Amino acid sequence: MTRKSRRLWLVGGCLVGLGTATALTLSAFSSNIVFFMAPSQVHAHPPAADRTIRLGGMVVAGSVRQSKTGDTPVNQFDVTDGQDAVTVRYEGILPDLFREGQSVVAVGSLQADGAFRASEVLAKHDETYMPKEVAEALRRSGKWDPRYGKPPDAASWNSMAASGTGPDKAAPQHGS
Repeated sequence: MTRKSRRLWLVGGCLVGLGTATALTLSAFSSNIVFFMAPSQVHAHPPAADRTIRLGGMVVAGSVRQSKTGDTPVNQFDVTDGQDAVTVRYEGILPDLFREGQSVVAVGSLQADGAFRASEVLAKHDETYMPKEVAEALRRSGKWDPRYGKPPDAASWNSMAASGTGPDKAAPQHGS
């Protein structure tokens, strides 16, 4: 074997090793990535049932329902981005800052019945904070334009508290 062919085999072996390491790394990352979705995106392109996502939007006023299963509190509420709403079911204690009409991010998966089962609920931490994904979803849906000031306050979202919003019914459209 000549020196040139030995070098070629060494470079080829290194490329195969690097390619294998890259493929394994990307495979590991793809199963751990959690995508952010707004309710209208969830209805337009439902994720796989076993796929964990972050659902963000505003809690629809009047939609919070609480019950108990044994000693565990069970909370059910609707999250909207102004175009659509998704029913969220969360077993556990909600954060202290959780309120109707406030922005929220729920981590979990979409169930076969169309409800979203959350394993974690994150609430905003002051009156001016809004997760950037929620602000981006509001901007894309046409509910907020950053050129015209801060995101809408909770009071403007109370008008979306139409009865019957949920995964099978769309929230009312504004500006029509």
